[in-house]
Amino acid sequence: MRNLSKLAIVCWSSVAMLVFSAASIAEEGAVTANVTNGKNIYENGKSDTNVPACATCHGDKAMGNDAMGAPRLANIGYVYIVKQLTNFAEDKRKDLTMDQMNGIAKGLSVQDKRDLAAYENSFPRDPELSDLKDLKANGTAVGEAYKGQILVRYGVEGKVSACQSCHGFNGRGSDPVYPKIGQQKYVYLVNQLTHWRDGTRANDPMEQMQKIARNLSDDDIKNAAAFLSQAADSTVGDGMEIENKTVLKNVKIVK
Repeated sequence: MRNLSKLAIVCWSSVAMLVFSAASIAEEGAVTANVTNGKNIYENGKSDTNVPACATCHGDKAMGNDAMGAPRLANIGYVYIVKQLTNFAEDKRKDLTMDQMNGIAKGLSVQDKRDLAAYENSFPRDPELSDLKDLKANGTAVGEAYKGQILVRYGVEGKVSACQSCHGFNGRGSDPVYPKIGQQKYVYLVNQLTHWRDGTRANDPMEQMQKIARNLSDDDIKNAAAFLSQAADSTVGDGMEIENKTVLKNVKIVK
């Protein structure tokens, strides 16, 4: 329990820092995002810097693709997307799935990253969930969602804290710090938790995800991914839905 308390303190410290940062940006009026440019790059790419259309892998609605291991990008968080694109461009995060995001991100300007993030967080919140039955039928090992629900909502004392202690109810996101992981693609969730665990992904603030993932077994990872990939944003008795647009509302949007 002591370790869980320490993690909670780290989580809230991170929240405070990023909220303060976002507020400062808004006050200074320093950030502008052009969703028209973001849409154009997403759908058509940038020929002058060899950036392909994002839709090729992530889908026309940015909902991701299990067969390609491509994640959902729609509505997962403006700050998070900007950070990941920046980390890819700076080689602080390595694309271990298709070995192309590092090169793509290098072809995007700082403004392009903001524009893409704004566009990807402008989609309607209509889920396109992973088809776990189809994945299983085609040979992908799929976890048990009811076991994953325990990890996501409650954690395991002395082992891991609840995923929702940072990522919000059912992993629906805690903008601006923690991305939406609920309704994320199953294959992507399994891959990333595995990468966090073995250290091949290490761009998490204060190594939060690495520390958590090291305590997860293969079954834990699959179970958590099975639940999260299907998790509803809101359930009866919860009555709240987070839009993950807290920061985006403070960004000047131009079209």
